Amino acid sequence: MSFKEHRKEAPKHLKVAVLVVSDSRAAAMREGRDEDITGKIIEQRAREAGHEATRLIVPDDAREIKKAVQGFIADKKIDAVITAGGTGLARRDVTIETLGPLFEKELPGFGEILRRKGYEMVGTAALLTLATAGIIERKPIFCLPGAPNAAEVAMGLILPELGHVIKHARE
Repeated sequence: MSFKEHRKEAPKHLKVAVLVVSDSRAAAMREGRDEDITGKIIEQRAREAGHEATRLIVPDDAREIKKAVQGFIADKKIDAVITAGGTGLARRDVTIETLGPLFEKELPGFGEILRRKGYEMVGTAALLTLATAGIIERKPIFCLPGAPNAAEVAMGLILPELGHVIKHARE
């Protein structure tokens, strides 16, 4: 079966959980201010593609990240999780170290292509992200950098294949 035929069989209307990982954005939310541009971009792009989206912001804390993702994974209504933030080299950036060990399968091509597209836009600074994707309990998890431009580029990669990825993850 061709990838075009697979795409036709893929689910069309999906529910995406967006997890923003940021100490500063989580602190702002606790103070009643939503300063999260990146998560809103991801939500908006998902909705423009005909999907539902829900967003949560947590600090750069392994326990908080894992708890949130496990909650999304356990929710039968959620089809995919997209995280934003915590994919850099700083000591506080722990998204990849937290979620990577939970991956049953990794989709390294996602991070590779995202870095390539980033390189074309910003040069060698694109190498500073550990962005990746994987499958946890038959649900795809995409781990994006926290920058708004990175979210725009990543959603351009994710959305055309999201239903296709979900179809195969469920098999």
